[in-house]
Amino acid sequence: MIETTEQAVHCLRRVLYNVEKVIVGKRYAIELVLTTLACRGHALIEDVPGVGKTSMVSALAKSVDGSFKRIQFTPDIMPSDITGFSAFNPQNSEFEYRPGAVMSQFILADEINRTSPKTQSSLLEVMEENQVTVDGKSHPVPEPFVVLATQNPVEYLGTYPLPEAQLDRFFMKISLGYPSAAEEGRMLERRREGDPMQSLDPVAVGEDIVAIQNMVEKVHVSGEINEFIVGLTRYTRDHEDIVLGASPRASLCLFKAAQAWALYNNRDFVTPDDVITMAPHVLEHRIILKQEAKLRKVTAVEIIQEALQKVRPPL
Repeated sequence: MIETTEQAVHCLRRVLYNVEKVIVGKRYAIELVLTTLACRGHALIEDVPGVGKTSMVSALAKSVDGSFKRIQFTPDIMPSDITGFSAFNPQNSEFEYRPGAVMSQFILADEINRTSPKTQSSLLEVMEENQVTVDGKSHPVPEPFVVLATQNPVEYLGTYPLPEAQLDRFFMKISLGYPSAAEEGRMLERRREGDPMQSLDPVAVGEDIVAIQNMVEKVHVSGEINEFIVGLTRYTRDHEDIVLGASPRASLCLFKAAQAWALYNNRDFVTPDDVITMAPHVLEHRIILKQEAKLRKVTAVEIIQEALQKVRPPL
């Protein structure tokens, strides 16, 4: 049972090293996913095809001994495939709930933007409240629960952009990027004797993750750090190039992300650097730019960096 900060850090690093048996050279991205998991959040992993998005999620799920479901989002998938449905049982003359794919601890929502907005919206309730409601009855999902969604930013044909309400429910947006030449060479070398995913064994259990999630909530955040977080999110709402700034949920997510990053770095208190490190990943996908700003090649990350320069962190 995990009871101390050191034990929590050791557990997270065991999972990290296990995932790195499959994914080469993407330690920071894996750390961000673990931070999301420690905050009871959900991650949107966006990058070009073939850089290992799906493999990273699958390796994480295999590293923690829990239930795992992969949902391949396609235009013909229905909301009931995800949430489940009620079916009539003639033996007792009652309707019974038949669980959908979302009734699992680790959910890989593969290519989430390839399904219709109606099906995308079936995830709204479960991502916010950890339950699904079918025919007026609520059904809780198991703990820990995390949705790790992937999408390719360059393939627009046949895709449906995620609405703002859906994007805001993702705790963090993460990109992998291409590996370096040396990293790509090591990846090829590892494949010489087969797929390392096949020999991956669990190094943690669900109870460990829940214990870490509870510990994250106890990491101390000072009033000055609170003001710094609020200042950053409010800056995005008042910016002239932004249509929709970071929501109050974004402030809460940045607060939690800083707590988890502090714990991961073996501290029981948050520093301004924790907030500065997490801010781009938590805020970027929640900012909607004006069309004229896009034409000027302004990016959300640039505005976040501007906010980090204008809003003074506590000393």
